[in-house]
Amino acid sequence: MLLSNRVQNLAESETLKMARMARELKAQGHDVISLSLGEPDFDTPDYIKEAAYQALKDGYTKYTPVSGLQELTKAVSEKFRRDNNLDYRQDQIVVSNGAKQCIYNLCQALLNPGDEVVLFAPYWVSYYEIVKLSEGVPVCIYAGVESDFKPTPKQLEEAITPKTKFVLFSSPCNPTGTVFTRDELEAYAEVIAKHENLLVVSDEIYEYINFTHEHVSIGSFPSVKDKTVTVNGFAKGFSMTGWRLGYMGAPKFVADACAKIQGQVTSGAASFSQKAGAEALMSDLGPTEAMREAFRERRDIVISMLEEIPGIKTNMPDGAFYIFPDITAFFGKSDGRITINNADDFCDYVMANAHVGLVSGTAFGDPNCFRLSYAASEEQLREAVRRLKNVLSLLK
Repeated sequence: MLLSNRVQNLAESETLKMARMARELKAQGHDVISLSLGEPDFDTPDYIKEAAYQALKDGYTKYTPVSGLQELTKAVSEKFRRDNNLDYRQDQIVVSNGAKQCIYNLCQALLNPGDEVVLFAPYWVSYYEIVKLSEGVPVCIYAGVESDFKPTPKQLEEAITPKTKFVLFSSPCNPTGTVFTRDELEAYAEVIAKHENLLVVSDEIYEYINFTHEHVSIGSFPSVKDKTVTVNGFAKGFSMTGWRLGYMGAPKFVADACAKIQGQVTSGAASFSQKAGAEALMSDLGPTEAMREAFRERRDIVISMLEEIPGIKTNMPDGAFYIFPDITAFFGKSDGRITINNADDFCDYVMANAHVGLVSGTAFGDPNCFRLSYAASEEQLREAVRRLKNVLSLLK
């Protein structure tokens, strides 16, 4: 009775739930391979750590401006211009405690009860719940594995109503690894540009884990330049998940509103993390590029092994470190004890019998698929897929 309706209506993070199940099985003595979390298994590069050490020695241990240290907002502004053809001034940038907080700030700052947000589905789990938490209404446009998980511009147009505040998507995408091309993004931009009071929010946290050799930001198209919020961060490309550091560039009125929200919730991000973040953006990306190539090799290994399992249907993801196979061929099948009716049953069955942690696609808006993170060693990945193949062969 004491809990709010807000928290009671909030779904538990499925990725964190699977991580908890993995820990419980490990505590029971089982050899669990967890491929559920979106966390690079590489260490943060030394030059970034050294920048944090130096910041601590230099006394960067105090509160920071809510929107970020000048050194970091300047570095972010330069990075946007250098890498993305985006022209955000420093006063249009807000540094937060991770890209997730950027999304939360945006929803809190922009949404009134009943306002709609168009999500490309499959979507990252937290998009849907954060919109709901902000009393908004998620409106999902869906595309499956056959179309590389890319909704059409027509679907986008049909989903927009007078209640739509913004469109939200990620590229490279979590959970599918899909990367939208220049032509595809331009087609979406043309649709969005026709609607005067509509914003687009582009989550580009996986920008540096892109195997296509071209990352395109939708905000680089002149038609939506002043209507785009670009969200990014350090967790994935620099393996800085525990540093809790993200940022966004936005129209000035949006940036100001997000800073206002953040000022009452967390205030500024950690001082020494921000100093290290500025160093990360302005230094050599060699370690990041090496990590990307390692992920590409792992992707190819896992895809080739999954293609040998009858009933598993995959596309070729062009970025991030996820594969999102369709497993509808297994629905209705049983090992004599358990019947697989949906992706939730599938992932529970695999965890219980193969001790491999996956995440049901239901959490991402697609109950026909599961997400596999290949942010693990080659040895673990080969063993995990071998176990998966074995337990799936028992389903008839």
